[in-house]
Amino acid sequence: MVREKEAFLQSLIKLIDMGVISFAFFVSYFVSFYIRDLFDLGEMAFAVSQDLEGFLHFFQNTAVLWVIYIPAYVLVLSMQGMYQDIRTRRFLTMISTIIKTSLISLLILGTEIFLFKMTLTSRLFIGTYIVITAIFLIIEKVLLSYILDYLHKLGYNQINLLIVGTGKRARQFIRTVKKHSNWGLNIVGLIDDDHGMFGKEIEGYRVLGRIQDIPFIIHRKVIDRVIFVVPRLWLNRIDEAILACEREGIATSISMDLYNLRIAKVRQTDFGGFPLLEFETFHAREWQLFVKRLMDIVLSLSLLILLSPLMLIVAILIKLTSKGPVLFKQVRCGLNGRHFTLYKFRTMIVGAEMKKRELEKMNEMDGPVFKIRRDPRITPLGRILRKFSIDELPQLFNVLKGDMSIVGPRPPLPVEVEMYQLWQRRRLSLKPGLTCIWQVSGRNNIKFEKWMEMDLEYIDNWSLWLDIKIIFKTFFVVLTGYGAS
Repeated sequence: MVREKEAFLQSLIKLIDMGVISFAFFVSYFVSFYIRDLFDLGEMAFAVSQDLEGFLHFFQNTAVLWVIYIPAYVLVLSMQGMYQDIRTRRFLTMISTIIKTSLISLLILGTEIFLFKMTLTSRLFIGTYIVITAIFLIIEKVLLSYILDYLHKLGYNQINLLIVGTGKRARQFIRTVKKHSNWGLNIVGLIDDDHGMFGKEIEGYRVLGRIQDIPFIIHRKVIDRVIFVVPRLWLNRIDEAILACEREGIATSISMDLYNLRIAKVRQTDFGGFPLLEFETFHAREWQLFVKRLMDIVLSLSLLILLSPLMLIVAILIKLTSKGPVLFKQVRCGLNGRHFTLYKFRTMIVGAEMKKRELEKMNEMDGPVFKIRRDPRITPLGRILRKFSIDELPQLFNVLKGDMSIVGPRPPLPVEVEMYQLWQRRRLSLKPGLTCIWQVSGRNNIKFEKWMEMDLEYIDNWSLWLDIKIIFKTFFVVLTGYGAS
């Protein structure tokens, strides 16, 4: 849970550090050139001019310094513990580590110069490079810390936990979570099997119910993971609760006095000294999720810029052809039941939602979804927008914000989710998207239950390559209007 995120963050920061050290090499060339001119210190070896062409010539003759020094510097930082406890590391400790590493780097560069007989290498450049590298790394660490804390305050990357157990070990676990609050962990409430504990507060968190109430609670609260911190004797009590979470795609972890694990296909991890058994219905590595989010940001931003003229024209046409706002806003259910506001171009007359009840008997879709082919509430322009999915373009803002992804199950209405069968709720275990298998397979021509099965098939077989294939198929569907109404 946390260890995987920490390991991914460590790898990402190491790559950023390498980029910063590389940039420092580039800047150091021009700074050392300027210092020589300012104090009339003469020419520097291999430095022919104070421009990009001059730097490239300098780099060709000193590249060995850069190639060896950068990974060596990051290795020393790692040995000094820079990448451990990233989110809780004190600022002064971080500066001390960078200064120590910079001093060690002097020995590394000196060794390189000696071994490769680079006697013409400028001592001024070496000194400048070391100082600028240290300054840039300190600035980078401050910015990263600020960005991570800011994202945390905004509520991004939050993991909502439901803790089962209120005993001694459970209380220690809760205190550990509170101690590392900047990891993005948020305890929603506690569960205890003693009826008399209901409503009481433990370590500042309220007991919401008993184990048998877990299915009800995960329907009413946004829960990302249920963690059982219980005695070994409780193993038979939590069986039904774990199965209920599995049916709905809620991740579960178990921490108990059990170390010789005998359960097949169970992954053991650790959280602050607490052994956890993890059962997850959606399998993806942290780097894959990072790439997926990166794709979302790049694609949504690119499409918003590219299609902005079209979106402006559509907005003007909506205003000219019908009364009401340009955008239609509606509350939808996102990841694990999170509510968010979805944006679409308005394609219906004002008050369309009020007239829905009059038309419910004409519904052509089975299940809790409402669709009719000749919906009288849709404006003439709206029919064209829907045919080619142009009405959904504003949802690119939802993708950019992080409420949605480019590819994922379509976001349902809260009232639809209330009518889901238990097995259908598992489609909420993944962030909703603009398009998915259902979207490129006929949309409104597909029965509701088959639609739900397609979404679960996507979740169970997810990969970056599958997302890419669906994106390409979506372009064809949008151009032809296949399955839209």
